[in-house]
Amino acid sequence: MYDKVMTLIAACLYYSGWVALGRWWMQRQGLRLMILNYHTANEGDLRQHLLYLRHYYRLLHLEDALEELFSPSSHEVKDRRTPLVITFDDGYYDNYTHCFALACELQIPITIFLVPGYIETGDRFWWLETDYLVTHASVSEVMIEGQTYHLNKSQEREELTRAIEARIRFASSVHEREAYLREVRQLLGAPYAVTLEEKKNLPISWVEIEAMKRCEWISFGSHTMHHPILAYLTDPSEAEYEVRESRTELEHHLESPVRSFAYPVGKFKDIGEQGVRSVRKAGYAWAVTTINGWNTPHSNPYLLHRLSVDPWQHWLLIAAMVSDVRHLFPNLLKAPIRFLLRLAGRTPLTGARDSLS
Repeated sequence: MYDKVMTLIAACLYYSGWVALGRWWMQRQGLRLMILNYHTANEGDLRQHLLYLRHYYRLLHLEDALEELFSPSSHEVKDRRTPLVITFDDGYYDNYTHCFALACELQIPITIFLVPGYIETGDRFWWLETDYLVTHASVSEVMIEGQTYHLNKSQEREELTRAIEARIRFASSVHEREAYLREVRQLLGAPYAVTLEEKKNLPISWVEIEAMKRCEWISFGSHTMHHPILAYLTDPSEAEYEVRESRTELEHHLESPVRSFAYPVGKFKDIGEQGVRSVRKAGYAWAVTTINGWNTPHSNPYLLHRLSVDPWQHWLLIAAMVSDVRHLFPNLLKAPIRFLLRLAGRTPLTGARDSLS
């Protein structure tokens, strides 16, 4: 219901002309750069997103856009549309089957942030392991860290899911995270094998990356070696290794410089000073977060903002989100958004602020 209400709000903004007004207003604010952050690509209608964005924005590879942003005097630009970058994190297999084909067909630049450790093993990403392990458990009862869970009871199954997620999310090292997952897999009796149905959610391979790198519309950045959350690593040298070695491995396989980095998870509490220091020390030129907002020539190049979006969102919602229409006349928008969100049973403005920021 909430998604439908937000799409309705976005449709009202679009067809009333407010989205167009928002785009016009942005162009008058000086040089600004929006970076979009996707992950998977095979659900929803990514094609419609890309067609809309290509029509109204000047789409660039990330590094091209950042060079232009931070050295505007050395780049003569005749196209006055607002620059926008499309990025995908993690390197899912569907980035190859969907993004690659669309980028080439529509001639749209896309930047993908890769995790070499997962490319090497082909394993399921750790954030997908919890649901898999609980869903495929072969036992009806399990004791983990002194707590007994009855998997035939939905509430206890949910509690177990939350406990596993918290433990691996806040792991103090990659070794601790992987050792814990092995232990849980054994206790639950979940099979290790990956099915063909899951392939879309598996990491891309070096063979597929080799094919993609020959396409001028695909570029790559670094996303650590094993996707730990950098702020929670207790050993600073491990954070440095994860950031540095990822770049080394990618440059070896891509045979080209890798200058951009994406922080895992990407909010500042997940990055920490340790994450920023590691990126600087590794010699990257830029690093992107998942903190919502625009970027300007005065932005911190190691804490660049991105707007998180998903292909299943309606293109009208994407149009409203990237137009910055919410900041154009915020007081005028409050009343209709509050009314519609009340119909959806949501706290006034909270959902709209999250989705349209």
